[in-house]
Amino acid sequence: MRLSEIAQTLTLKVRSAAGHLDTDVLGGYASDLMSDVMANAEEGYLWVTLQTHANIVAVAAMKELAGIILINGREPEKETAEKAEEKNIPILVSRLPAFELIGRLYDLGIPGLRADAEES
Repeated sequence: MRLSEIAQTLTLKVRSAAGHLDTDVLGGYASDLMSDVMANAEEGYLWVTLQTHANIVAVAAMKELAGIILINGREPEKETAEKAEEKNIPILVSRLPAFELIGRLYDLGIPGLRADAEES
């Protein structure tokens, strides 16, 4: 599913890189620990977090994530939005808490583990 479809369906507010929402989302990962995201998120994943500082952009760029969704109506810091725009990393904002947002993403078919990564 494309990030643009997710944004529209879940009424997410785009805060950066609006021109880069045509990305296919391959999975999702939720964590507020950047080291956890670096170790476990995969390329093309959508990251759900409450973190708003600029370091989230560096992690998302390094891992080649599809984008970042901030929960609970949190807004990215100004520097964060600017860096995300430079790096073409979409940051979206949801009014929902993490638990409900993740459930809705799962209902849309966004897995937490890609089919090719599942254990037998």
